Amino acid sequence: MTRTLPLAEARHLPRWRRPMVLLFLMAAAMPVAFATWSALLNNFVIDVAGFDGSDIGWLHTVREIPGFLAIGVIAIIIFVREQVLGLVSLTLLGVATAMTAWFPTLGGILTITMLSSIGFHYYETVNQSLQLQWLNKLRAPKILGWLLAAGSAATLVAYGLIVALWEPLNLTYNIVYMLAGGFTAAVALFCLIAYPQFEAPNPQVKRMVLRRRYWLYYLLQFMAGARRQIFVVFAGFMMVEKFGFAVHEVTALFLINLVANMIFAPMMGQAVYRYGERATLLFEYAGLVIVFLAYGGIYYFGWGVVLAAGLYVIDHLFFALALALKTYFQKIADPGDIAPTAAVAFTINHIAAVFLPAGLGYLWLISPGAVFLLAAGMAGTSLSLAMLIPRHPEPGHETILTRTAPAPAE
Repeated sequence: MTRTLPLAEARHLPRWRRPMVLLFLMAAAMPVAFATWSALLNNFVIDVAGFDGSDIGWLHTVREIPGFLAIGVIAIIIFVREQVLGLVSLTLLGVATAMTAWFPTLGGILTITMLSSIGFHYYETVNQSLQLQWLNKLRAPKILGWLLAAGSAATLVAYGLIVALWEPLNLTYNIVYMLAGGFTAAVALFCLIAYPQFEAPNPQVKRMVLRRRYWLYYLLQFMAGARRQIFVVFAGFMMVEKFGFAVHEVTALFLINLVANMIFAPMMGQAVYRYGERATLLFEYAGLVIVFLAYGGIYYFGWGVVLAAGLYVIDHLFFALALALKTYFQKIADPGDIAPTAAVAFTINHIAAVFLPAGLGYLWLISPGAVFLLAAGMAGTSLSLAMLIPRHPEPGHETILTRTAPAPAE
Protein backbone atom coordinates (compact mmCIF):
# COMPACT_ATOMS: atom_id res chain seq x y z
CA MET A 1 0.00 0.00 0.00
CA THR A 2 1.29 3.50 -0.81
CA ARG A 3 2.60 5.14 2.34
CA THR A 4 1.88 8.60 3.67
CA LEU A 5 4.86 10.96 3.89
CA PRO A 6 5.04 14.43 5.45
CA LEU A 7 5.88 17.03 2.83
CA ALA A 8 8.95 18.17 4.76
CA GLU A 9 10.48 14.69 4.47
CA ALA A 10 10.02 14.46 0.70
CA ARG A 11 13.46 15.99 0.14
CA HIS A 12 14.99 12.64 1.18
CA LEU A 13 13.29 10.83 -1.71
CA PRO A 14 14.94 10.31 -5.10
CA ARG A 15 14.39 13.44 -7.16
CA TRP A 16 11.91 11.78 -9.53
CA ARG A 17 9.63 10.80 -6.62
CA ARG A 18 9.35 14.26 -5.06
CA PRO A 19 6.12 16.34 -4.98
CA MET A 20 7.38 18.86 -7.53
CA VAL A 21 8.00 16.16 -10.12
CA LEU A 22 4.54 14.72 -9.45
CA LEU A 23 3.00 18.13 -10.12
CA PHE A 24 4.90 18.35 -13.41
CA LEU A 25 3.87 14.83 -14.48
CA MET A 26 0.21 15.62 -13.82
CA ALA A 27 0.57 18.98 -15.57
CA ALA A 28 1.94 17.20 -18.64
CA ALA A 29 -0.56 14.32 -18.65
CA MET A 30 -3.85 16.19 -18.28
CA PRO A 31 -3.71 18.44 -21.38
CA VAL A 32 -2.75 15.59 -23.70
CA ALA A 33 -6.27 14.17 -23.27
CA PHE A 34 -8.19 17.40 -22.73
CA ALA A 35 -6.47 19.50 -25.38
CA THR A 36 -6.65 16.72 -27.98
CA TRP A 37 -10.36 16.38 -27.26
CA SER A 38 -10.74 20.14 -27.66
CA ALA A 39 -8.69 20.32 -30.86
CA LEU A 40 -10.74 17.65 -32.64
CA LEU A 41 -14.09 18.48 -31.06
CA ASN A 42 -15.48 21.07 -33.47
CA ASN A 43 -14.56 19.05 -36.55
CA PHE A 44 -15.77 15.81 -34.93
CA VAL A 45 -19.21 17.09 -33.96
CA ILE A 46 -19.76 18.86 -37.30
CA ASP A 47 -18.43 16.04 -39.52
CA VAL A 48 -19.87 13.09 -37.61
CA ALA A 49 -22.93 14.39 -35.76
CA GLY A 50 -23.89 17.46 -37.82
CA PHE A 51 -23.89 19.89 -34.88
CA ASP A 52 -25.01 23.50 -35.29
CA GLY A 53 -24.44 26.44 -32.92
CA SER A 54 -27.27 25.36 -30.64
CA ASP A 55 -25.98 21.79 -30.35
CA ILE A 56 -22.44 22.92 -29.50
CA GLY A 57 -23.89 25.23 -26.87
CA TRP A 58 -25.75 22.36 -25.23
CA LEU A 59 -22.64 20.18 -25.38
CA HIS A 60 -20.62 22.72 -23.45
CA THR A 61 -23.43 23.28 -20.98
CA VAL A 62 -23.38 19.55 -20.19
CA ARG A 63 -19.59 19.66 -20.03
CA GLU A 64 -19.68 22.38 -17.40
CA ILE A 65 -22.22 20.76 -15.05
CA PRO A 66 -19.51 18.79 -13.17
CA GLY A 67 -17.59 22.04 -12.75
CA PHE A 68 -20.65 23.56 -11.12
CA LEU A 69 -20.80 20.50 -8.84
CA ALA A 70 -17.08 20.64 -7.98
CA ILE A 71 -18.11 21.60 -4.46
CA GLY A 72 -18.75 17.86 -4.04
CA VAL A 73 -14.98 17.46 -3.73
CA ILE A 74 -15.32 18.70 -0.14
CA ALA A 75 -17.48 15.70 0.74
CA ILE A 76 -15.22 13.23 -1.07
CA ILE A 77 -11.97 14.35 0.62
CA ILE A 78 -13.48 13.44 3.98
CA PHE A 79 -12.96 9.83 2.91
CA VAL A 80 -10.37 10.03 0.10
CA ARG A 81 -7.05 11.85 0.16
CA GLU A 82 -6.78 14.77 -2.27
CA GLN A 83 -3.81 13.29 -4.10
CA VAL A 84 -5.63 10.00 -4.67
CA LEU A 85 -8.81 11.76 -5.79
CA GLY A 86 -6.86 13.88 -8.23
CA LEU A 87 -5.14 10.89 -9.87
CA VAL A 88 -8.33 8.80 -10.02
CA SER A 89 -10.09 11.76 -11.66
CA LEU A 90 -7.22 12.11 -14.14
CA THR A 91 -7.61 8.42 -15.00
CA LEU A 92 -11.33 8.91 -15.63
CA LEU A 93 -10.57 11.84 -17.94
CA GLY A 94 -8.16 9.70 -19.95
CA VAL A 95 -10.46 6.70 -20.26
CA ALA A 96 -13.49 8.79 -21.24
CA THR A 97 -11.46 10.71 -23.83
CA ALA A 98 -10.27 7.42 -25.34
CA MET A 99 -13.92 6.34 -25.78
CA THR A 100 -15.20 9.61 -27.27
CA ALA A 101 -15.50 8.48 -30.89
CA TRP A 102 -17.37 5.30 -29.93
CA PHE A 103 -20.61 7.28 -29.50
CA PRO A 104 -21.09 9.49 -32.61
CA THR A 105 -24.60 10.73 -31.79
CA LEU A 106 -25.84 13.74 -29.87
CA GLY A 107 -26.89 11.62 -26.89
CA GLY A 108 -23.71 9.55 -26.92
CA ILE A 109 -21.43 12.57 -27.20
CA LEU A 110 -23.24 14.32 -24.35
CA THR A 111 -22.92 11.22 -22.13
CA ILE A 112 -19.22 10.59 -22.71
CA THR A 113 -18.56 14.32 -22.40
CA MET A 114 -20.20 14.31 -18.97
CA LEU A 115 -17.90 11.48 -17.81
CA SER A 116 -14.73 13.09 -19.11
CA SER A 117 -15.84 16.39 -17.59
CA ILE A 118 -16.24 14.84 -14.15
CA GLY A 119 -12.66 13.63 -14.42
CA PHE A 120 -11.37 16.97 -15.70
CA HIS A 121 -13.11 19.25 -13.21
CA TYR A 122 -12.49 17.13 -10.13
CA TYR A 123 -8.84 16.76 -11.16
CA GLU A 124 -8.48 20.50 -11.71
CA THR A 125 -10.10 21.33 -8.38
CA VAL A 126 -7.77 19.03 -6.46
CA ASN A 127 -4.73 19.94 -8.54
CA GLN A 128 -5.15 23.64 -7.81
CA SER A 129 -5.46 22.85 -4.11
CA LEU A 130 -2.31 20.68 -4.11
CA GLN A 131 -0.31 23.31 -6.00
CA LEU A 132 -1.16 26.03 -3.49
CA GLN A 133 -0.50 23.72 -0.52
CA TRP A 134 2.79 22.30 -1.81
CA LEU A 135 4.34 25.50 -3.25
CA ASN A 136 5.54 28.28 -0.98
CA LYS A 137 4.16 31.74 -1.64
CA LEU A 138 7.46 33.20 -2.83
CA ARG A 139 8.11 30.58 -5.52
CA ALA A 140 4.49 29.85 -6.50
CA PRO A 141 4.13 32.36 -9.41
CA LYS A 142 7.31 31.14 -11.10
CA ILE A 143 6.57 27.43 -10.61
CA LEU A 144 2.98 27.85 -11.81
CA GLY A 145 4.35 29.46 -14.96
CA TRP A 146 6.68 26.51 -15.52
CA LEU A 147 3.82 24.06 -14.90
CA LEU A 148 1.84 25.80 -17.65
CA ALA A 149 4.85 25.53 -19.93
CA ALA A 150 5.22 21.81 -19.15
CA GLY A 151 1.59 21.17 -20.07
CA SER A 152 2.06 23.08 -23.30
CA ALA A 153 5.22 21.12 -24.16
CA ALA A 154 3.51 17.75 -23.68
CA THR A 155 0.52 18.81 -25.73
CA LEU A 156 2.82 20.22 -28.41
CA VAL A 157 4.12 16.73 -29.08
CA ALA A 158 0.59 15.34 -29.41
CA TYR A 159 -0.58 18.16 -31.68
CA GLY A 160 2.58 17.94 -33.77
CA LEU A 161 1.84 14.30 -34.43
CA ILE A 162 -1.76 15.11 -35.41
CA VAL A 163 -0.70 17.84 -37.84
CA ALA A 164 2.10 15.74 -39.34
CA LEU A 165 0.32 12.40 -39.55
CA TRP A 166 -3.44 13.11 -39.85
CA GLU A 167 -3.50 13.10 -43.66
CA PRO A 168 -0.44 10.90 -44.52
CA LEU A 169 -1.63 8.05 -42.26
CA ASN A 170 -5.33 8.73 -42.81
CA LEU A 171 -5.86 8.93 -39.05
CA THR A 172 -9.37 8.73 -37.64
CA TYR A 173 -11.00 10.47 -34.70
CA ASN A 174 -11.15 7.13 -32.89
CA ILE A 175 -7.42 6.41 -33.21
CA VAL A 176 -6.35 9.85 -32.02
CA TYR A 177 -8.79 9.96 -29.11
CA MET A 178 -7.73 6.49 -27.96
CA LEU A 179 -4.01 7.28 -28.09
CA ALA A 180 -4.34 10.62 -26.29
CA GLY A 181 -6.75 9.37 -23.63
CA GLY A 182 -4.77 6.17 -23.12
CA PHE A 183 -1.56 8.15 -22.52
CA THR A 184 -3.20 10.33 -19.87
CA ALA A 185 -4.76 7.33 -18.10
CA ALA A 186 -1.43 5.44 -18.13
CA VAL A 187 0.49 8.35 -16.59
CA ALA A 188 -2.18 8.82 -13.91
CA LEU A 189 -2.08 5.13 -12.94
CA PHE A 190 1.71 5.22 -12.81
CA CYS A 191 1.64 8.22 -10.46
CA LEU A 192 -0.98 6.53 -8.30
CA ILE A 193 1.31 3.53 -7.80
CA ALA A 194 4.79 5.06 -7.82
CA TYR A 195 4.41 8.06 -5.49
CA PRO A 196 3.82 8.20 -1.74
CA GLN A 197 0.86 10.21 -0.52
CA PHE A 198 2.30 13.54 0.57
CA GLU A 199 0.98 15.12 3.76
CA ALA A 200 0.89 18.93 3.69
CA PRO A 201 1.71 20.68 6.99
CA ASN A 202 -1.65 22.45 7.28
CA PRO A 203 -4.70 20.18 7.67
CA GLN A 204 -7.51 21.23 5.35
CA VAL A 205 -11.00 22.16 6.49
CA LYS A 206 -13.32 19.40 5.23
CA ARG A 207 -16.51 21.43 4.98
CA MET A 208 -17.75 24.19 2.74
CA VAL A 209 -15.99 27.48 3.43
CA LEU A 210 -17.51 30.82 2.42
CA ARG A 211 -15.74 33.75 4.01
CA ARG A 212 -16.83 37.35 3.59
CA ARG A 213 -13.25 38.54 3.19
CA TYR A 214 -12.82 36.41 0.05
CA TRP A 215 -15.67 38.20 -1.76
CA LEU A 216 -13.47 39.80 -4.43
CA TYR A 217 -11.86 36.46 -5.26
CA TYR A 218 -15.30 34.90 -5.62
CA LEU A 219 -16.49 37.65 -7.98
CA LEU A 220 -13.35 37.46 -10.11
CA GLN A 221 -13.81 33.69 -10.36
CA PHE A 222 -17.42 34.12 -11.45
CA MET A 223 -16.52 36.61 -14.16
CA ALA A 224 -13.57 34.53 -15.34
CA GLY A 225 -15.80 31.49 -15.75
CA ALA A 226 -18.44 33.40 -17.70
CA ARG A 227 -15.94 35.10 -19.97
CA ARG A 228 -13.86 32.01 -20.62
CA GLN A 229 -16.89 30.03 -21.74
CA ILE A 230 -17.38 32.33 -24.70
CA PHE A 231 -13.78 31.80 -25.81
CA VAL A 232 -13.78 28.03 -25.26
CA VAL A 233 -17.15 27.40 -26.89
CA PHE A 234 -17.33 29.89 -29.73
CA ALA A 235 -13.84 31.07 -30.74
CA GLY A 236 -12.79 27.65 -32.04
CA PHE A 237 -16.26 26.95 -33.42
CA MET A 238 -15.99 30.18 -35.43
CA MET A 239 -12.75 29.01 -37.06
CA VAL A 240 -14.48 25.87 -38.37
CA GLU A 241 -17.95 27.24 -39.14
CA LYS A 242 -17.03 30.64 -40.63
CA PHE A 243 -13.58 29.97 -42.12
CA GLY A 244 -13.85 26.23 -42.84
CA PHE A 245 -10.74 25.12 -40.94
CA ALA A 246 -9.95 21.39 -41.32
CA VAL A 247 -8.70 19.19 -38.45
CA HIS A 248 -5.01 19.69 -39.20
CA GLU A 249 -5.52 23.46 -39.59
CA VAL A 250 -7.31 23.78 -36.24
CA THR A 251 -4.61 21.67 -34.63
CA ALA A 252 -1.91 23.83 -36.24
CA LEU A 253 -3.52 26.85 -34.60
CA PHE A 254 -3.40 25.03 -31.27
CA LEU A 255 0.26 24.26 -31.93
CA ILE A 256 1.02 27.95 -32.27
CA ASN A 257 -0.75 28.51 -28.95
CA LEU A 258 1.36 25.82 -27.31
CA VAL A 259 4.67 27.18 -28.56
CA ALA A 260 3.65 30.65 -27.40
CA ASN A 261 2.71 29.25 -23.98
CA MET A 262 6.00 27.39 -23.65
CA ILE A 263 7.86 30.63 -24.32
CA PHE A 264 5.70 33.11 -22.46
CA ALA A 265 4.14 31.17 -19.53
CA PRO A 266 7.37 31.22 -17.44
CA MET A 267 7.68 34.92 -18.26
CA MET A 268 4.11 35.45 -17.07
CA GLY A 269 4.92 33.72 -13.81
CA GLN A 270 7.95 35.98 -13.47
CA ALA A 271 5.75 39.02 -14.23
CA VAL A 272 3.33 38.09 -11.44
CA TYR A 273 6.30 37.66 -9.10
CA ARG A 274 7.79 41.02 -10.08
CA TYR A 275 4.75 43.26 -10.64
CA GLY A 276 2.14 41.59 -8.46
CA GLU A 277 -1.30 40.18 -9.07
CA ARG A 278 -3.04 43.54 -9.46
CA ALA A 279 -0.91 44.78 -12.36
CA THR A 280 -0.90 41.51 -14.27
CA LEU A 281 -4.66 40.96 -13.94
CA LEU A 282 -5.34 44.55 -15.06
CA PHE A 283 -3.15 43.92 -18.10
CA GLU A 284 -4.95 40.63 -18.85
CA TYR A 285 -8.46 42.05 -18.61
CA ALA A 286 -7.68 45.20 -20.61
CA GLY A 287 -6.20 43.04 -23.33
CA LEU A 288 -9.22 40.74 -23.37
CA VAL A 289 -11.58 43.70 -23.83
CA ILE A 290 -9.69 44.64 -26.99
CA VAL A 291 -9.53 41.05 -28.25
CA PHE A 292 -13.26 40.38 -27.84
CA LEU A 293 -14.18 43.69 -29.48
CA ALA A 294 -11.99 42.68 -32.42
CA TYR A 295 -13.73 39.28 -32.58
CA GLY A 296 -17.02 41.15 -32.93
CA GLY A 297 -15.48 43.23 -35.71
CA ILE A 298 -14.82 40.07 -37.70
CA TYR A 299 -18.57 39.57 -38.04
CA TYR A 300 -19.70 43.19 -38.23
CA PHE A 301 -16.98 44.47 -40.58
CA GLY A 302 -15.91 41.31 -42.41
CA TRP A 303 -12.34 41.23 -41.10
CA GLY A 304 -10.47 38.17 -42.37
CA VAL A 305 -9.11 34.83 -41.28
CA VAL A 306 -5.57 36.03 -40.54
CA LEU A 307 -6.84 38.47 -37.91
CA ALA A 308 -9.15 35.78 -36.47
CA ALA A 309 -6.28 33.34 -36.11
CA GLY A 310 -4.03 35.99 -34.56
CA LEU A 311 -6.72 36.96 -32.05
CA TYR A 312 -7.18 33.31 -31.13
CA VAL A 313 -3.51 33.01 -30.19
CA ILE A 314 -3.43 36.31 -28.30
CA ASP A 315 -6.65 35.40 -26.49
CA HIS A 316 -5.16 32.12 -25.37
CA LEU A 317 -2.02 33.85 -24.05
CA PHE A 318 -4.02 36.33 -22.00
CA PHE A 319 -5.86 33.52 -20.27
CA ALA A 320 -2.53 32.08 -19.10
CA LEU A 321 -2.18 35.12 -16.85
CA ALA A 322 -5.03 33.69 -14.77
CA LEU A 323 -2.34 32.08 -12.60
CA ALA A 324 -2.26 35.49 -10.88
CA LEU A 325 -5.76 34.80 -9.55
CA LYS A 326 -4.45 31.60 -7.91
CA THR A 327 -1.56 33.35 -6.20
CA TYR A 328 -3.82 36.23 -5.11
CA PHE A 329 -5.94 33.72 -3.21
CA GLN A 330 -2.88 31.95 -1.85
CA LYS A 331 -1.73 35.25 -0.30
CA ILE A 332 -5.04 36.13 1.36
CA ALA A 333 -6.18 32.65 2.45
CA ASP A 334 -5.99 30.86 5.75
CA PRO A 335 -3.74 27.82 5.06
CA GLY A 336 -6.50 25.38 5.98
CA ASP A 337 -8.98 27.01 3.59
CA ILE A 338 -7.19 26.13 0.37
CA ALA A 339 -8.86 22.76 -0.43
CA PRO A 340 -12.47 23.71 0.41
CA THR A 341 -12.16 27.12 -1.20
CA ALA A 342 -10.71 25.58 -4.37
CA ALA A 343 -13.90 23.51 -4.60
CA VAL A 344 -16.15 26.48 -3.85
CA ALA A 345 -14.25 28.64 -6.36
CA PHE A 346 -14.64 26.03 -9.09
CA THR A 347 -18.37 25.92 -8.46
CA ILE A 348 -18.60 29.72 -8.57
CA ASN A 349 -16.48 29.74 -11.72
CA HIS A 350 -18.98 27.41 -13.38
CA ILE A 351 -22.27 29.03 -12.35
CA ALA A 352 -22.48 30.97 -15.61
CA ALA A 353 -20.93 28.08 -17.52
CA VAL A 354 -24.00 25.93 -16.94
CA PHE A 355 -26.43 28.25 -18.70
CA LEU A 356 -24.29 30.57 -20.88
CA PRO A 357 -23.22 28.10 -23.62
CA ALA A 358 -26.77 26.90 -24.31
CA GLY A 359 -28.26 30.40 -24.11
CA LEU A 360 -25.55 32.00 -26.22
CA GLY A 361 -25.83 29.13 -28.69
CA TYR A 362 -29.23 30.52 -29.65
CA LEU A 363 -27.86 34.08 -29.77
CA TRP A 364 -25.09 32.77 -32.03
CA LEU A 365 -27.71 31.66 -34.56
CA ILE A 366 -28.99 35.25 -34.70
CA SER A 367 -25.81 37.34 -34.29
CA PRO A 368 -22.39 35.74 -33.64
CA GLY A 369 -20.79 39.16 -33.23
CA ALA A 370 -23.11 39.99 -30.32
CA VAL A 371 -21.73 36.99 -28.42
CA PHE A 372 -18.23 38.45 -28.53
CA LEU A 373 -19.42 41.94 -27.62
CA LEU A 374 -21.01 40.43 -24.52
CA ALA A 375 -17.66 38.83 -23.69
CA ALA A 376 -15.97 42.23 -24.02
CA GLY A 377 -18.41 43.62 -21.47
CA MET A 378 -17.56 40.78 -19.09
CA ALA A 379 -13.85 41.45 -19.48
CA GLY A 380 -14.51 45.13 -18.73
CA THR A 381 -16.33 44.16 -15.54
CA SER A 382 -13.35 42.01 -14.49
CA LEU A 383 -11.07 44.96 -15.20
CA SER A 384 -13.07 47.13 -12.81
CA LEU A 385 -13.00 44.47 -10.09
CA ALA A 386 -9.24 43.91 -10.45
CA MET A 387 -8.67 47.56 -9.57
CA LEU A 388 -9.72 46.64 -6.03
CA ILE A 389 -6.79 44.22 -5.55
CA PRO A 390 -4.05 45.68 -3.33
CA ARG A 391 -0.46 45.81 -4.52
CA HIS A 392 0.49 43.50 -1.65
CA PRO A 393 -2.55 41.38 -0.70
CA GLU A 394 -2.51 39.52 2.60
CA PRO A 395 -5.00 38.32 5.24
CA GLY A 396 -6.78 41.42 6.51
CA HIS A 397 -5.83 43.37 3.38
CA GLU A 398 -7.71 41.40 0.72
CA THR A 399 -8.90 44.51 -1.14
CA ILE A 400 -7.97 48.18 -1.22
CA LEU A 401 -11.16 48.77 0.79
CA THR A 402 -9.95 46.79 3.80
CA ARG A 403 -6.99 47.07 6.13
CA THR A 404 -7.90 45.20 9.27
CA ALA A 405 -6.66 42.28 11.30
CA PRO A 406 -7.52 38.98 9.59
CA ALA A 407 -10.81 37.49 10.61
CA PRO A 408 -10.46 34.33 12.68
CA ALA A 409 -11.29 31.05 10.96
CA GLU A 410 -14.82 30.06 11.66
